[in-house]
Amino acid sequence: MEEMEEELKCPVCGSFYREPIILPCSHNLCQACARNILVQTPESESPQSRRASGSGVSDYDYLDLDKMSLYSEADSGYGSYGGFASAPTTPCQKSPNGVRVFPPAMPPPATHLSPALAPVPRNSCITCPQCHRSLILDDRGLRGFPKNRVLEGVIDRYQQSKAAALKCQLCEKAPKEATVMCEQCDVFYCDPCRLRCHPPRGPLAKHRLVPPAQGRVSRRLSPRKVSTCTDHELENHSMYCVQCKMPVCYQCLEEGKHSSHEVKALGAMWKLHKSQLSQALNGLSDRAKEAKEFLVQLRNMVQQIQENSVEFEACLVAQCDALIDALNRRKAQLLARVNKEHEHKLKVVRDQISHCTVKLRQTTGLMEYCLEVIKENDPSGFLQISDALIRRVHLTEDQWGKGTLTPRMTTDFDLSLDNSPLLQSIHQLDFVQMKASSPVPATPILQLEECCTHNNSATLSWKQPPLSTVPAEGYILELDDGNGGQFREVYVGKETMCTVDGLHFNSTYNARIKAFNKTGVSQYSKTLVLQTSEVAWFAFDPGSAHADIIFSNDNLTVTCSSYDDRVVLGKTGFSKGVHYWELTVDRYDNHPDPAFGVARMDVMKDVMLGKDDKAWAMYVDNHRSWFMHNNSHTNRTEGGITKGATIGVLLDLNRKTLTFFINDEQQGPIAFENVEGLFFPAVSLNRNVQINACVFSQKEHSLPRILKRGRWIITTLSSVSKIWEPPIVARLLAQAEFY
Repeated sequence: MEEMEEELKCPVCGSFYREPIILPCSHNLCQACARNILVQTPESESPQSRRASGSGVSDYDYLDLDKMSLYSEADSGYGSYGGFASAPTTPCQKSPNGVRVFPPAMPPPATHLSPALAPVPRNSCITCPQCHRSLILDDRGLRGFPKNRVLEGVIDRYQQSKAAALKCQLCEKAPKEATVMCEQCDVFYCDPCRLRCHPPRGPLAKHRLVPPAQGRVSRRLSPRKVSTCTDHELENHSMYCVQCKMPVCYQCLEEGKHSSHEVKALGAMWKLHKSQLSQALNGLSDRAKEAKEFLVQLRNMVQQIQENSVEFEACLVAQCDALIDALNRRKAQLLARVNKEHEHKLKVVRDQISHCTVKLRQTTGLMEYCLEVIKENDPSGFLQISDALIRRVHLTEDQWGKGTLTPRMTTDFDLSLDNSPLLQSIHQLDFVQMKASSPVPATPILQLEECCTHNNSATLSWKQPPLSTVPAEGYILELDDGNGGQFREVYVGKETMCTVDGLHFNSTYNARIKAFNKTGVSQYSKTLVLQTSEVAWFAFDPGSAHADIIFSNDNLTVTCSSYDDRVVLGKTGFSKGVHYWELTVDRYDNHPDPAFGVARMDVMKDVMLGKDDKAWAMYVDNHRSWFMHNNSHTNRTEGGITKGATIGVLLDLNRKTLTFFINDEQQGPIAFENVEGLFFPAVSLNRNVQINACVFSQKEHSLPRILKRGRWIITTLSSVSKIWEPPIVARLLAQAEFY
């Protein structure tokens, strides 16, 4: 908890926040401190004049940095206000915790009101002392900023945990430390006084005894303030505007301020943002754990360096003593060399320990603060700060990136003494060279006969050169993005073969490999050019399907053992290009509603396709169909399916659209737009339906228009997905059987 204290202190006064408010930049200030750093701006910079001229569109207008000097070239980016005829330049100050703040241009007028209620000067502006963003206040002044009740609650709990132990109220002489408190009697007892004055029998047996700390909280605890709207102080927050990222009340909605915005229930968004913060904390927690282990490693290195130093000095002394007096004079010089190396290694490691300790303390403090924030039960207060906290957690996690947890110094003393020269060469005796470091491994060789591509995956194999004598500890495989972009690491490990999945179809990738050991990395191998398949072959995937799905015909035909809808995905995902596939209804009993479409890999498997936000589908019965995504039903269209019907799915990732067909005719309008990402073919069905995959994938041409020439079956390539090119279409039509 102590490491969290920095999160709870105001950057201006350096004390715990008192009545904290949230600035638009997501930082916090005490309300009194915010008033102290207000600066009056010229009339031309006021929100009223901006709105009158049509240039302002928000309640809080950030100042134009060309009109206000926020940064001083002589002060590394921090400075004072200047450039106003009505506001003389004032020097900046430093708060107790080192953050520079900007004092007001003139003392505030005397008033009998509290700082929270006293009016602010007209045309006032405030600068965040942490990010140095400036904004002009509107007519509401500081009352327009929301109060951070979550932060107040965390500070209250933190201060209570640091308070002194409570004493018994019934001890006659020196009061002992209290062990319990009776909520009904409102008295703190030590163990002897509780047994003597509050026995657990009779009417007292029904009294509730609690720990002293809990009793103190219950004494001081006042009813939680209901969250009210900043614009309508008599209205409680009840909804959350997704675009504005703020809680709103019903009166705000009735006034039309958020009429075109997406508005969701406050409780649902509260739970969602808590979940997002918890997930972000999981990653940061792993980094903190690695940092702790790394600190242990660095501390062990200090001990090892000390031991190696002693051992090396002893060896050096033994060699020097054998070379009599002349060698003794040289010995002092050689020892100085060793001690210098010793001190250098210790300095580097200790500096790294100090740097990592500070960073870990900051990380741990942020984690504890976030955990305390998650405990808060105030949805609107939590949502006011959750976005900023999630960004901070991700930023802190990125700071523990590659190389941060790698020692900057080795523990070995890479010195070797040559004691073979004769006595006349003693005055020239010196360390002839540093210890020869192990060479880097040789450049790996790609085994072209074992490298191949299949669908949108690529398999690469490599080996060390036959005459290489330096072992490799591992290999690093790199691929570009398929468009000639930068290389990125896709595999790091000891294996000499790797399969990379999830590539784009009909794309050209460049691959290269290098080896590494403790000394360093080898040169890159020759670049290998890989072409992913133009034809996408896939069937249904038993590995990701619901347990009730029944597979047959080499996983090309599926049905279900349950009366409830179950989801099955195709094995191949698409993220680029235009793709079309068809599915045939082999059995259709009792008029069920199968659903067809696309889904993410983590779609729910035990409900109808389209019930969650991970699937885009059309569900259809024997008379009509609907489109569904995130349990939203749209575009009812007449025309259903029967046994033998063919359902076509056209996924156009170039135009980001999804369209459905029944028996070669488009079913309704374009079903979904703005679809992008990685999608898998998906179906949901129950035991009354059996579906057979008869899938095709196209690149540029409209397969349904081609199929209108006549019904046909592919005899040799049934149930596979292909990227259609004109030569391929002609070849397949030549093999078709019409019926």
